[in-house]
Amino acid sequence: MKVLVIGSGGREHALAWKIRQSDHVTWLGIAPGNGGTSSVGETVNIQANDIEGIRKYVEENSINLLVIGPEDPLANGLSDVFDPGTVFVFGPSAAAAQIESDKRFAKDLMAAHNIPTAEYRVFNDPASAKSFVREHGVPLVVKACGLAAGKGVFICGNESEADEAIDTIMINRKFGDSGNEVLIEDCLEGPEVSLQVITDGENYITLPPSQDHKRIGEGDTGPNTGGMGAYSPAPVMDDDMVERCGREIIEPTLRAMREAGTPYKGLLYAGLMICEDGPRVLEFNCRFGDPETQAVLPLLAVDLVDLMLAVATGKLGVMMDAIKLDSNDWKRISRTGFSTSIILASEGYPGSYQKGKEITGIPSEREDLIVFHAGTKWDSGSLLTSGGRVLAVNGLGNTLKDALNKSYEAANSVEFEGKYLRRDIGWRVVGDN
Repeated sequence: MKVLVIGSGGREHALAWKIRQSDHVTWLGIAPGNGGTSSVGETVNIQANDIEGIRKYVEENSINLLVIGPEDPLANGLSDVFDPGTVFVFGPSAAAAQIESDKRFAKDLMAAHNIPTAEYRVFNDPASAKSFVREHGVPLVVKACGLAAGKGVFICGNESEADEAIDTIMINRKFGDSGNEVLIEDCLEGPEVSLQVITDGENYITLPPSQDHKRIGEGDTGPNTGGMGAYSPAPVMDDDMVERCGREIIEPTLRAMREAGTPYKGLLYAGLMICEDGPRVLEFNCRFGDPETQAVLPLLAVDLVDLMLAVATGKLGVMMDAIKLDSNDWKRISRTGFSTSIILASEGYPGSYQKGKEITGIPSEREDLIVFHAGTKWDSGSLLTSGGRVLAVNGLGNTLKDALNKSYEAANSVEFEGKYLRRDIGWRVVGDN
């Protein structure tokens, strides 16, 4: 079958890499791809948000399965333009993608269905938002209500930081129309974890839990980024906690989406905080996480295309019954050990940074090491940086320390001017694993 992956980041390289391993796939394209995706498939020169261009290409080239990586084309309705009888699409409808594209929608859904999350308020003018900060007190979390590429969240320890976050979102318009409304919520405490499930709207399969490192600085300091590294599985998510999150969060969320008339089909990402009294939802994403995907997919021991087709055809439950797979038994579909992903970023990220720096020293892929490209491109035979997050260096090992050592050894061999990386990925648990 012919498969087209939409997107240009490290997540899409990882998806294409895993999809290429399927016996079902006779042709694989990535639109628009990056400097590394050509190693696993054909580059298709169409931008991810070119809905009409993608529609025409899919129809004219008889694509069988469309896999949508980024949130923007999902929020803009790319899934909705295809007849389910002619093209299989892995990714939710625009209505279902509101669970990420509209934080008010997501929080109201959780509040209405008793899905555990932080208390919150939404404001459409900065003066009211700042007044609430003074009435409520700090610490607080301030978020742009719309899509902000993972950078629209500000953890504020004092009123001045909260005011600055509100101004950044609503007055300075750093995130454009995504800042028309601001969401302010209580600041939760505990370890964060990412739980991703593949679902057809009713049945779901949990993938290995992972932990991202959002802040730019070591020790989780500085501004939020799209993610500076991840590892999987996350020990904080033991079997009981995974089962509890399924029962208290995933299942009621899927039920709520069905009852709202927006059934959710695709990859549902739950960003969670494990608090003293149980898990709480920090955010939902309507697509695979980045860099969590780079850490998780190398652990997956089953055919990803089989799972995607089961979702697209509504037969995930049939598949699960056939192999007697429980929703939360992720270990049955995974290899043992750990996978770690270290992000190499451009100097200055997540602020302004320079592009066009030559990249050298990328090690060859082997069974326990792979480098996924993100912000890279080829120009006149040279591989150059073209984004803030440049590469994701992935190591696999029997222990977390082993996997991290392989990732960092390979990361040290890669060279480009201004290379930046965090050297404390997994710092919360590395001493015990």
